[in-house]
Amino acid sequence: MDKPYSQACENNKLPILEKIRPYLTEVTFVLEVGSGTGQHAACFATALPHLTWQCSDLAVNHAGIRMWSEDSGARNLPVPLTLDLASTPWPVAEVPAIYTANTLHIVSETLVKAFFDGVKQHLATGGLLMVYGPFNYNGQFTSPSNQDFDGFLRSRDPRSGIRNIEWICSLATQAELILQEDYAMPANNRLLIFKRQ
Repeated sequence: MDKPYSQACENNKLPILEKIRPYLTEVTFVLEVGSGTGQHAACFATALPHLTWQCSDLAVNHAGIRMWSEDSGARNLPVPLTLDLASTPWPVAEVPAIYTANTLHIVSETLVKAFFDGVKQHLATGGLLMVYGPFNYNGQFTSPSNQDFDGFLRSRDPRSGIRNIEWICSLATQAELILQEDYAMPANNRLLIFKRQ
């Protein structure tokens, strides 16, 4: 099979890395939920050799993730774990940091809730949750392109769609998380940094 490729990942990996790097100087392990193609993992693990970057995704995506991991040459990229938000438990114990990108608008609201339930169960006290993607504010799209993207998502799967930041933050509060930063990112995306109380 050909190595999977996402132009969006290529475009946003360095801006994301610039923002998350300062938070990860003392972190030794990051669980990525929904690693997708594996492009972010390959980039971040290479740039942050002091930590283990643990990919996870549905089994169908593992071959592509492995391709990116192997081509990166990074030694801190273990084989991906199978993690399906629709089933429990997660294949980890307690972790100091969790990262997810472009996932919460792809999965259903039920699975968004399941994601935060998993974060509450597995993120260590004082741990970091880093969430990247588009969000609405006060129920409003932040750009015409995001509105178009939301329409595309819902035409493909009515259960998906860009989420309201207020709802995400309420789920985070229930998971004992406090929002530390909400960074504006390229292409009308955001990077949310939460800390576990």
